[in-house]
Amino acid sequence: MTAPALLAFAGLCAILAVTPGPDTFLVLRYSLARPGAGLSASAGSAVGSMLWALAVALGLAALLEQSAEIYRVVKIAGGLYLLYLGVAALIASRRKAAHGPEGQVRTTTLRSGFLAGMLSTLMNPKVGLFFVAIAPQFVPRDGHAIGNTLLLGGIDAAVGSAYLCVVALLASRAVAWLKKPSVTRALERISAAILAALGIGTIALSAAE
Repeated sequence: MTAPALLAFAGLCAILAVTPGPDTFLVLRYSLARPGAGLSASAGSAVGSMLWALAVALGLAALLEQSAEIYRVVKIAGGLYLLYLGVAALIASRRKAAHGPEGQVRTTTLRSGFLAGMLSTLMNPKVGLFFVAIAPQFVPRDGHAIGNTLLLGGIDAAVGSAYLCVVALLASRAVAWLKKPSVTRALERISAAILAALGIGTIALSAAE
């Protein structure tokens, strides 16, 4: 695989990363609740990207692509998961307002951030489409398909997690700088509402296909 091809793929990964999507708002929401959880969500998203790359390398993603019904079910499941994350975040924000920030820190753990980031990426149909339809075009036909596909997955994971870590750190700095619970709660609820809206939109579009 040539250096220009890798650079071109990295550029596409960067475009995908900076385009606002579920992962961005998820990391933002977890960072506002607990800074370390935002970084954990970024790491989980990177693992999700590598799992997509592994699925493509093993040919499992091709089976998903050939079955429109299964793919539609996966997209609906992804939408339901985003909706769940949004609703859960709104409930957690209300609980924090009622009982103080301590309850929020206890429920927002590093483990929950990691799992949410990984599942969000795994169940994001746009990420799946990227790996199924675009990534294979950069894999040369030299007999090393699995290794090259995993290399591309590693590039995507590195670029995506780097951007998400920046989002997490900026959000954490914003919380420390503002020190206004009302503003923090408002941002938490906005990001949660966006997650829920993305989930509803994904479900509606998938059901209409």
